[in-house]
Amino acid sequence: MRLDIQNVSKKYSATKYGLKDFSIGIDKGILGLLGPNGAGKSTLLKMIATVSKPSDGQIILNKNNVVKDPNYMRKQIGFLPQDFGVYPNLNAFEFLKYIAAMKGVGGKQLNSKITQLLEGLNLTDAAHKPIGSYSGGMKQRVGIAQALLNDPKVLIFDEPTVGLDPEERMRFRDLIHQLANDAIVILSSHIVSDIDTVADKVAIMKNGNLLAYGDQEELIDKVKGKVFETKIDKNTLHEFKQNHLVVHSLLKGKSTIVRFISSQKPNGALAQQPTLEDAYLYTTKTS
Repeated sequence: MRLDIQNVSKKYSATKYGLKDFSIGIDKGILGLLGPNGAGKSTLLKMIATVSKPSDGQIILNKNNVVKDPNYMRKQIGFLPQDFGVYPNLNAFEFLKYIAAMKGVGGKQLNSKITQLLEGLNLTDAAHKPIGSYSGGMKQRVGIAQALLNDPKVLIFDEPTVGLDPEERMRFRDLIHQLANDAIVILSSHIVSDIDTVADKVAIMKNGNLLAYGDQEELIDKVKGKVFETKIDKNTLHEFKQNHLVVHSLLKGKSTIVRFISSQKPNGALAQQPTLEDAYLYTTKTS
């Protein structure tokens, strides 16, 4: 299983691009797409899912050009878009049966498949209640379930943990770990903690461009020796931020503990073990 995105662009006007000359190769496993809002993540995912067409470039799945033959991708994909919608008057079981029919999924095992998905996503108790009565997190779990109905070989999740509580996030991470053994899983988020616990590879995007791509360790190596922590007076935090790339700060009494990135170690600062969050912030703020 191999997905190649070759010099793909999405052009909206003579000067405006949603994605520009984007190239990446993806094998089985989990790819984490990281980037701020407006980075082009959703634009890329919609083109992979054949919801929209690129202005330039090719998307190749197993040597098949899915821009020219979108049905090849559609038969093998599961997609949870960021703006996933439901039919509020249907219950989860009815909705999943409807989506299965739309995808051409049927057979004697369909009911048991839906039951299994509902159990795996902790929706069994609510399976026969109208989706309109669900919380945002429950609706999101229904969205995850519909993406898995056809046992896809390419799975795309765009901001999938929105509305999920910590236990549901952990359940979702466990689920996609299992799926990644036999599929390409692309997980998009602007929240680093959604990515760093699951992704085999990470791509960092900004303004429609690919800034960095590789193993987490490779990206983190770029900020080794550049991450520090120090204590400052809380009243000087604003000035400190003007002169340093601050990752986060924690107020403690009259002082503030600041984690920051710097090419040189300031006096009194303590070196810290870098993380993917440090690498992400460094990459997006200095590019």
